[in-house]
Amino acid sequence: MTTINLSSAAIKNMFQQLHQNFGGSLDVNVKEHILTLDNELGRGHIRGITFKGGISYLEFDMEFANDFTIRTGCEENAPICFAYCSGGRIAHSFNDETKKNVLENFQTGILTNESNASNVLYFQKDVRVKTSLIVVRTVASNETAKKNGLNYRLQELMLKGKPAQNTIYIGSYNLKIADQIAQLKAIKQEGIVRSLLIEGLVHMILALEVQQHTDDLKNRENQTGSLNTREMEAVKDISDFVHNYPERQLSISELCRKSGLSPCKLQEGFKLMHGTTVTDYIREVRIAKAEELIKNTDLNISEVVYSIGFTSRSYFSKIFRNKYNCSPKQYKDKQNVMAASA
Repeated sequence: MTTINLSSAAIKNMFQQLHQNFGGSLDVNVKEHILTLDNELGRGHIRGITFKGGISYLEFDMEFANDFTIRTGCEENAPICFAYCSGGRIAHSFNDETKKNVLENFQTGILTNESNASNVLYFQKDVRVKTSLIVVRTVASNETAKKNGLNYRLQELMLKGKPAQNTIYIGSYNLKIADQIAQLKAIKQEGIVRSLLIEGLVHMILALEVQQHTDDLKNRENQTGSLNTREMEAVKDISDFVHNYPERQLSISELCRKSGLSPCKLQEGFKLMHGTTVTDYIREVRIAKAEELIKNTDLNISEVVYSIGFTSRSYFSKIFRNKYNCSPKQYKDKQNVMAASA
């Protein structure tokens, strides 16, 4: 097993050290660093970006050719780290402890450190790992001017005014965060627009992680319901299927056959991961697709309605108005006016 020691938690310094150890190509766009690897050590990319206020985002989408550990040190005011695994699994330990904490696919985790403690991340060879870390810098007692900021509020929420200890909280499964990370990966814009979109999505992911932690505390005895990891992955696959084929007439029984889940487990998974029923999720996906078609194509309203699987234009108009506070025709007319004046 190979160990990489990172002496700095600052994104710029961290990526310089990663580049020196792993090779590959390092691209820097404003404050975003992307290290791309395709060599004898592994394949994939590591991405990091820092925002104002002391919040950083770090993403591993890697498959290493050998077992790897990455050790990072912490400053005196150790940050709070919010973790999410959207693919594979990753293990962690504090300092030189033999006990490893494992974050599985779709799970959330929250990490706090004692002053000057170190963290060790374990990557298993030939396993594609997709892990995201949001690192929130804590506020020292003498930084009174910063005590109204997001960092301090998160610090108070997680630490309750007490000194940080070496603790890791492994939370429930959550698909909403996976959706936000997928949107983050899909950003094609450049420059300041890209930076703003990334920052907005990172804050959304952070909010969902905090909410998941709050929900878990309220449901300690049943954090993940009765579903196991395989069943949660099946729910994710069905969610993706619905998203990719909104025009299909999908019944609960068909989705159960496709997923291998019972109706109760399928509904439980959608409620847990999306906060809604299967039927409502399908409807929301269709409405979102309809809005996209109205905005970006020349299809008339009736063509949009039938292309996304609705059979009643009046029903479609009703739920579209409920969501967007205008009729589909009014929305399309506004798009046409904007296009004509551009």
